[in-house]
Amino acid sequence: MMRIALDVMGGDNAPYEIVRGAVSAADGLKDTISCIYLVGDETAVRAELEKYPKADMTRLKIVHAPEKIDMDETPAVAVRKKKLCSINVAMDMVKRDEADAFVSAGNSGAVATSAVFHLGRIPGVSRPAIATVLPTRQPKRPLLLLDAGANTDCHEEWLAQFAVMGTAYSHAVLKRTLPIVGLLSIGTEDCKGNEMTKKAFPLIQSIPDIQFRGNVEGHDLFLGKTDVVVCDGFVGNVVLKTTESVAHAVGYWMKREFYRHPVRMFGALLLHGAFQNLKRKMDPEIYGGAPLLGVPKTVIITHGSSHGNAIFHAIIAGAAAAQNNVAGIIERSIAAMNEQKEIAAANEVVNAVGRNL
Repeated sequence: MMRIALDVMGGDNAPYEIVRGAVSAADGLKDTISCIYLVGDETAVRAELEKYPKADMTRLKIVHAPEKIDMDETPAVAVRKKKLCSINVAMDMVKRDEADAFVSAGNSGAVATSAVFHLGRIPGVSRPAIATVLPTRQPKRPLLLLDAGANTDCHEEWLAQFAVMGTAYSHAVLKRTLPIVGLLSIGTEDCKGNEMTKKAFPLIQSIPDIQFRGNVEGHDLFLGKTDVVVCDGFVGNVVLKTTESVAHAVGYWMKREFYRHPVRMFGALLLHGAFQNLKRKMDPEIYGGAPLLGVPKTVIITHGSSHGNAIFHAIIAGAAAAQNNVAGIIERSIAAMNEQKEIAAANEVVNAVGRNL
């Protein structure tokens, strides 16, 4: 049974949608969740809970945090200055093992900064990465994209570590037996890409136990043929936000065309069920939040505009990652990768000495 520390004050729709999601989770996830700690301003949280007289209060506990970090604040400055903000207080609960997972719809930069400050990094991990789950043409084969924004400028070795961390999460939580990994580039040929991706290619290729497909392009992402795609945080964040924008634009265009003529409107009514199914498949809220991989505890970051349904699924994602010990799997995988690198480096030295004799 998992315990969740939930940042109630983070996000555009806080605290009402955050509390709504927590109430739904407390009622609907009784076999998984033992307690959801509602971390935030006690007065505000109680006022929201009063709207749910039938809420299971045995699973909902308020933890007072008098400060909050707004979405437009500078992450590093805010985390250091506001020591009693809801993000810091909830993260500290996870650090002290009072909770098994942290969930927030707040300032993603502040969450990542607080996580590194309170929890540190998994030994051997250079930089944590935000991994986001995206739907594909294969309903049971979602795509894990990382980094989605934690590191705008990356080193090629970080991308290799992202491949290892993404594989661990895809296997443990998304239940892919042998996750196939791709490197996002501008062409499938080995020689395509910028200098960083060209250097990252052989590094990922040499990692034992990684099923590396090679380079993948943007139009490959939603085919359902690749389970993990790695890129730097700048590209990943642009991909994520462009994808969300296109989905909304397509919905807008379809509605506009259907309302142009009564016959089309009638056709839309006949197709209502199909459209609803399509909307559910494209809804990012059902995939929960994005795990911050590379820290030794479970940290889930969900969209700033999240509603109650997204918070509900983010809590599911947090419980699943903690229950499957994703951080522990990543630690072992990174250690094995680094050991292999040391062996390869030692062999290279031996070979170099042999050539000089």
